[in-house]
Amino acid sequence: MSATDADFLLESRGRSQDLGAWVVGVVFGREGRSCIFALGDGTVRLADGWQSVAAHEGACLSIAADAKDGAITGGDDGRLMRIAPDGTTQELAKYGSKWVDHVAAHESGLRAAAVGKAVHLIDGKGAALRSLAHPSTVTGIAFDAKGKRIAASHYNGASLWFTTSKEGTPRLLEWKGSHTGVLISPDGTHVVTSMQENTLHGWRLADGQHMRMAGYPSKTKSMGFTAKGRWLATAGADCVVLWPFFGGGPMGKAPTELAGGDGVLCTAVACHPSQEVVAAGFGDGLVLMAEVASGRIVPLAAPRGSAVSAIAWDSAGTQVAFGTEAGFAGVIDLSKR
Repeated sequence: MSATDADFLLESRGRSQDLGAWVVGVVFGREGRSCIFALGDGTVRLADGWQSVAAHEGACLSIAADAKDGAITGGDDGRLMRIAPDGTTQELAKYGSKWVDHVAAHESGLRAAAVGKAVHLIDGKGAALRSLAHPSTVTGIAFDAKGKRIAASHYNGASLWFTTSKEGTPRLLEWKGSHTGVLISPDGTHVVTSMQENTLHGWRLADGQHMRMAGYPSKTKSMGFTAKGRWLATAGADCVVLWPFFGGGPMGKAPTELAGGDGVLCTAVACHPSQEVVAAGFGDGLVLMAEVASGRIVPLAAPRGSAVSAIAWDSAGTQVAFGTEAGFAGVIDLSKR
């Protein structure tokens, strides 16, 4: 396949820009209009016109779609910021000299910021609700689908909290080692963490059953569940690795592998919001999407020599956005014409 073939959709249905700094993350606003890139130079870029907005005095460290529209970002300047769809910024909280490593938001209005060993919960008006203390630095946070629970990964496992409970004790999910990220399955039945070792760990919440998903040649820095939670798509290998979360899996079941064969590591994945389709980026800059059932691969953007560091779908599943470590960014419209 030539670079021209691989770039066909980007050139015919997309727009791209060299943003000049590492793309830390990208999200589409829940309102369906905005697409916002967070960069390592402290700015955010709005894909509509590529407007540059100063968000942090340092680096952006994290980004998430906000509860209603736009995005929230965390930075190494200790600030939690809101970015409106028009680029207007608002400081929601400031945590001194501590870094805001991870952020999350739920459509109910809840927001969360991981700062050191604490996760701070904030309401839709920006008021502080609770601070959740952990035994070590929080390395990832995730709300469940209903916003009733939040999980936090840290050393030796993860903690699962009820967001509205007045009690200060979480359910501890223990497994020795350094855990680096966390997800809750769409149906709320499983929690999965990535680890500093080249492996994933999971817990079935009904009975505490452990699940170990190993065999990766590299660390898994990106993962996501497909729409109905049947598959867990992961980066960290020279293909997209999908673990089955049905029929008793993933215990005792082999994963499905998509889009492999050229020896280049998959570095970022994002699952379609309603279909069993995964968008993936690779270490050479290649971006593609793969249909789980058929294994069909559709190239979205050609390799450009820099690893894909961020990728996301919009809520309608008609647009894909991606960015690379070198700062190249693209948005592709896949809607019917």
